Amino acid sequence: MDSKQQSKASEDIPKLKIWVDADACPVVIKEILCRAADRTKTLVTFVANQSINLPRSRHIKMLQVEAGFDIADDTIVQRVETNDLVITSDIPLASEVLDKGGLVLTSRGQRYTRENIKARLNMRDFMETMRASGIQSGGPAAMNHSDRQAFANALDRLLTRSKQ
Repeated sequence: MDSKQQSKASEDIPKLKIWVDADACPVVIKEILCRAADRTKTLVTFVANQSINLPRSRHIKMLQVEAGFDIADDTIVQRVETNDLVITSDIPLASEVLDKGGLVLTSRGQRYTRENIKARLNMRDFMETMRASGIQSGGPAAMNHSDRQAFANALDRLLTRSKQ
């Protein structure tokens, strides 16, 4: 195959798109995503119900939706396509994305998959029941350097795999 045919063949393969549940996404993760978007020429769309300050780039988009319960989540689910990557720690959103054939990565670099999402949903529901009964469980620990590094490494692996 000559270079012209290779170029045409690569155009036929849909490029990975990244959707970000941006309302709860830590700033440092947004920065990593923006750098990765420009470095790999991957479209990253931040979906939120408020405006987010993002660098100007043809690879970075902001999709502001109306305020309301799960409006941003519903928008992501409607637009995500097979093999798109969604950045979220929202377990119900992750489950819907997986049902549509998408990939899910948390801001701490953990992958949600068809194999582990059911257990995550069950644990989430259990913890919600505990909180409703008055037991304080606290929230997640603050992000640290190893969390940021785990996210960057996992993102890099997924982007590299999508280019092959």
